[in-house]
Amino acid sequence: MAATTHRGACFCGAVKLEVTGSPVAMGFCHCASCRGWLAAPVHGFTLWPAANAKVIEGVEQLGVFKKTERSHRQFCRRCGGHVFVGHPAVSMIDVMSAVLPSLPFQPTMHVHYGEKVLAMRDGLVKFKDFPKNFGGSGDTLPE
Repeated sequence: MAATTHRGACFCGAVKLEVTGSPVAMGFCHCASCRGWLAAPVHGFTLWPAANAKVIEGVEQLGVFKKTERSHRQFCRRCGGHVFVGHPAVSMIDVMSAVLPSLPFQPTMHVHYGEKVLAMRDGLVKFKDFPKNFGGSGDTLPE
């Protein structure tokens, strides 16, 4: 059986990427860093093994901003559209959910809910920081 492939692009379409298989996790991030970079109250993430994601067109248009070595935020230099965030320490790539239109976004958690500016009452688990298996405390918060 062939692995599922999803393709996406930046806002103007100059940078195109594809991911194969299934994401490791999908959810919402409420950290101040994501909120600031995206200029939004919350970030819909899809987390993939780095080996399952690749830029297939426009790599020369890809810009990188590294606020920390943990997160390499990548964007299109032409339109400024956010494409993905590389997390090299854990060999993962976070592709913004809106960048992958064919992927049904089915979030299962909230991370960094302790930093939220927008409460979301959706019945999903709310981690204060990260789940233990992602290097966090695993502590949860009420809705």
